[in-house]
Amino acid sequence: MIQAKLNIHEEVRWNKIKTYIIISLFIFIIAILGYFLGILYGTPIFGFGMAIFGAIFYTIIMYAQGSSIILKTTGAREATKREYPHLFHTVEGLAIAAGIPTPKCYVIDDTALNAFATGTDPKNASVTVTTGLLNKLNRQELEGVIGHEMSHIKNYDIRVMLITAVLVGITILLSDFIFRSFLWGGHSRERKEGGQLVIILIVVAFVLAILAPIIGEMIKLAVSRRREYLADANGALLTRNPDGLASALEKIKADPDPLVDHANKATAHLFISTPFRKTKGFVTGLFATHPPIEERISRLRAM
Repeated sequence: MIQAKLNIHEEVRWNKIKTYIIISLFIFIIAILGYFLGILYGTPIFGFGMAIFGAIFYTIIMYAQGSSIILKTTGAREATKREYPHLFHTVEGLAIAAGIPTPKCYVIDDTALNAFATGTDPKNASVTVTTGLLNKLNRQELEGVIGHEMSHIKNYDIRVMLITAVLVGITILLSDFIFRSFLWGGHSRERKEGGQLVIILIVVAFVLAILAPIIGEMIKLAVSRRREYLADANGALLTRNPDGLASALEKIKADPDPLVDHANKATAHLFISTPFRKTKGFVTGLFATHPPIEERISRLRAM
């Protein structure tokens, strides 16, 4: 148990480090894209500067307001203790066990079985569950799900995933702008003169515009999938009952209508399970936001 606690503290430390690494990596990618965008218009340094400034400004805004935007986007409403006393008692009890402030509780009116946590740190976090989850899970299963989400909060996963999602969005927007500029033609004097070096750089910009969002999305998804395994394990440690979460995941897997109506690709990685209808295939697996639910259940049953 002591070793497990040390591992959790180590995970928190690494999540904080990863936050800075991810920010640095994406700012580097964004700077490169901005530089090549500037080449298309004859002012590389200006493009570089504007890309960095825009990325920092957008990240600050989204860091401050991202959680509120996510809650509004998913159709979540703040729950009341009178309406959902069992949810509040479960969240309060597990927050005390985790040693963190009690997160706010939100509910999505949807028959799908799902949940997610969001925020920037344990002091500014919330847990959201669907009404379908509340109606279908028993007490131990609900504790398992809330324990999983509480682990995301305690380990600062919520901050890592929020910032990653924001920076992937910036990369996609900037890449799309470069792609459109390439198609419709930049206005630089050098491009009109057809200098060989400039043509090569433009081709590189075109390739980057295609690959950057794909690379960024794969980084985000890879981080997300790894986080789910760790949150399952830490959640089981928190509740002292891995079977509770395993049983909840089995019910989620068997849900005939897993689609959360207001979920989208920008928020899908936050949920405990993919909030879309199930599809199969190599490409689907490559860009999956979550590891196979069967594997998660198997790992929990083996604890």
